[in-house]
Amino acid sequence: MVQRVLMCPPTFFDVHEIKNPYMGQPINHALAKEQWENICASIEEAGIAVEVIDPVEGLEDMVFSANPIFVGGHDSIGKFVVPSHMRYASRQKEVPFYVEWLRKRGYKVIDLDLQDEYLEGHGDLLWHPGQARIWAAYGFRSTCGGVQKVGQLMRDMGIPVTALQLVDEHCYHLDTCLCPFNQDAALIYPGAFSRESLDVVRKGWKRIYELSKEEAHNFMGNGIVANGRYLTPHLTPNLERVLAQEGLRPVMVDTSEFEKSGGSLFCMKAFLY
Repeated sequence: MVQRVLMCPPTFFDVHEIKNPYMGQPINHALAKEQWENICASIEEAGIAVEVIDPVEGLEDMVFSANPIFVGGHDSIGKFVVPSHMRYASRQKEVPFYVEWLRKRGYKVIDLDLQDEYLEGHGDLLWHPGQARIWAAYGFRSTCGGVQKVGQLMRDMGIPVTALQLVDEHCYHLDTCLCPFNQDAALIYPGAFSRESLDVVRKGWKRIYELSKEEAHNFMGNGIVANGRYLTPHLTPNLERVLAQEGLRPVMVDTSEFEKSGGSLFCMKAFLY
């Protein structure tokens, strides 16, 4: 089955509100559009089909499709989506558009009663390859309570959830500091995790590869693994060696305009199961 991702054009992409340490630089909108089109082309060249949701005026962060939803599949209920409760009010407005898009395509919507807790979709919830478990982070965007609530939901389906605490504000989402390569290997930035959480991560994989702080803060852990390729915005000798050991070919894809908003490749798509 061909893998598919959901993406949103950067029609209204901009930086209006400082939500993370990367924000503050003006956006070159023409370049952002060009980069987004190149990202789509690179994903498709890697054998993944791109589906597009219509952008909504006034929702400047809607381009980061990973965050408003958590998508998966289970034998008992089929394909499903868990709506996010975003920490920033401006981003909460994105969620209904993504949920409705998926509802119309047959996804079961599982609404969690998050109340005052926050949960930020695939930004902080990562499937272990094969969907055997979920890695779930809290600390800057998602809250510990939000992670606990999704953890109970998934445990009821027989899917274990491992909670991790983030401690580096530049790695405010898990997808910036943990990238699963396959069922046995992952790329991490150790400095993003509390000591206890780092120990848990190390025990969860047969092979762990490490990024430096500079590499992580340049979004090299925010890449996309696709059919023997690793799409990345930057490449260092260290990352190149790591990818070679796992049989992955690096593909450079410029995301400089989106990095000004604190995101890169992984943030800009949601895998559809």
